[in-house]
Amino acid sequence: MNDVGRLAVLIADDQALVRRGLRMILETEPDLDVVGEAEDGADAVMLVASTRPDIVLMDVRMPGVDGIEATRRILADPGCRSRVLMLTTFDMDEYVVDALRAGASGFLLKDVRPELLVDGIRAVAAGESLLAPVVTRRLIEAYLDQRLGATADPEATRRLAAITPREDEVLRLVARGQTNAEIAGALYVSETTVKTHVSRILTKLGLRDRVQAVIFAYEAGLVVPTARPSQQ
Repeated sequence: MNDVGRLAVLIADDQALVRRGLRMILETEPDLDVVGEAEDGADAVMLVASTRPDIVLMDVRMPGVDGIEATRRILADPGCRSRVLMLTTFDMDEYVVDALRAGASGFLLKDVRPELLVDGIRAVAAGESLLAPVVTRRLIEAYLDQRLGATADPEATRRLAAITPREDEVLRLVARGQTNAEIAGALYVSETTVKTHVSRILTKLGLRDRVQAVIFAYEAGLVVPTARPSQQ
């Protein structure tokens, strides 16, 4: 954090009005500091290196180096402790899954309500991932369905041998977007026990966070994308 109890946030978006609007929202919060603005991905990578923000609000589509490549470059640094929260619009983005694979901790729609934007930043800073909104699961399912069809990735399936049957259960529930509290209720265990299981799953499978755990579960065939009605 920038100061004790405060979160440093970097805004990366090629539209000046969007950056200004985001800054105005965030600067009203007593625990958030905007430490910089980037006009494109290359600028974001340089600013992250110099400002070391806790959170980067990263637009997906930017000229030159886009948000996905910028995220990949930022998180490739083993010393980087920043978390990336992608900003997108609903009618795009086959690129969202690529961004999550690159290490982003989730994404928000650009028309999200201000209070949800702020809550999302705090949640990601606390180590959580933005998986709850139905649109998130819908996008992940849609594009994994396109790429994988009904066939599980053999390498992902092989890696499943590293986790226990109980961890397998927890992973399936995580992949359905359930919270720790919901998983605890479903399995009749404490939330602390669920957190321990999730931590062990991430470690054993070499995953960064719950977002990557969701993608892995689909790739391994633990969860099948829901059927969608065909377009006429």
